[in-house]
Amino acid sequence: MSVPDHYVRSDERTWSVVVHLSALSALFFPFGQLLGPLVIWLIKRADMPMVDRHGKEALNFQITVTLASFLCGLLFFVGIGLVLLFVLLVADAVLVIMAAVKTSRGEAFSYPFTWRVIR
Repeated sequence: MSVPDHYVRSDERTWSVVVHLSALSALFFPFGQLLGPLVIWLIKRADMPMVDRHGKEALNFQITVTLASFLCGLLFFVGIGLVLLFVLLVADAVLVIMAAVKTSRGEAFSYPFTWRVIR
């Protein structure tokens, strides 16, 4: 049985917030949206169950967003890809921030429209 998120240590909650926000590293590094959450999740998952849960959630969402962005790249040649990519990236940033805020409050967050590859 897992401990509810609002009963965990503050450092565990902080790392859970950071795992979500690390997806924004894509603004500075190629594939940072995948590498940031992946590195934190791999390092902290054994010691911190909350980071394990949120890391899986963040990684699954960023995998979904990455695949959708490749699809938008293909649709660029049809003419609608650029608009869809813009909408996707804005939605990604908004949802990452929402996840970080809810996690910092000790609430569970589940990204919508996510392909759950990592269980």
